[in-house]
Amino acid sequence: MPRQHRRRSEEPLPPASGLGWTRHEQGPDGEWVVRSVPGDRSGKTYRCPGCDHEIRPGIGHVVAWPADAYGGLEDRRHWHTTCWAERGRRRPSGRG
Repeated sequence: MPRQHRRRSEEPLPPASGLGWTRHEQGPDGEWVVRSVPGDRSGKTYRCPGCDHEIRPGIGHVVAWPADAYGGLEDRRHWHTTCWAERGRRRPSGRG
């Protein structure tokens, strides 16, 4: 017997649904607000400030901004997850 497919609700999802968890992290470079971005929610290409390589659409990563910056778009940076975790041990990428 074939499965019955249930229709999805037509109600819109809450604005933050599908986005990763937001957390605060303290590091050698200050306090940061960090949000994980799942790969299926990543639709643009960004440049990681840790390694200076592209983060392609569909790749999970993190977005971080200084905790005192109130999350302004100009303060947000998209990082590869491992680059973010290793930022205290790496030298700056040299790109301005």
